[in-house]
Amino acid sequence: MRLFYSATCLCFGSLFLTGCETASVTPDVTLVTPPLTINPYHSQEESVTIKNVNYALNQYFDEWKGTPYRWGGSSKKGIDCSAFTQHAYHTIFEHPLPRTTIQQVKNGTKVTLSNASYGDLVFFKTGSRRYHVGIYIGEREFMHASTSKGVIISTLDNPYWSTRFWQIRSYVTSP
Repeated sequence: MRLFYSATCLCFGSLFLTGCETASVTPDVTLVTPPLTINPYHSQEESVTIKNVNYALNQYFDEWKGTPYRWGGSSKKGIDCSAFTQHAYHTIFEHPLPRTTIQQVKNGTKVTLSNASYGDLVFFKTGSRRYHVGIYIGEREFMHASTSKGVIISTLDNPYWSTRFWQIRSYVTSP
């Protein structure tokens, strides 16, 4: 009987300690930011604001940074510029975009650079019938799938991009 009593106490004691262990975990930094929905780029309690769009774009870039460029690619093994923007819009804004750059430039609302918002698409003419697209992230910068460096952040002030800049289009209603 004494053995049964000791075994029972040991079982309940270990259950009690296990329960306390999970309750004493220190909250991590993610609890400071707004709670996230199934889509990790949206806040459950806030409407889309510049602050959380900027946060979502940064998270998205961190996830894709360095992914190599591959014409026609649409995965982390390799992605092209229009697949990058298409995937970003689907992931961040839950907004469908056409697959190609030339189809994407035919949609949305054209805006000036001075009125560009986080998440607007930046288009370039890189040849007589070649185009490039990236996502505007403010401060005259954009993220994109570069043919030479993969997914990176570039500046519109770069001589290569400034001479090829074409237009900016907005697809999501600004906050």
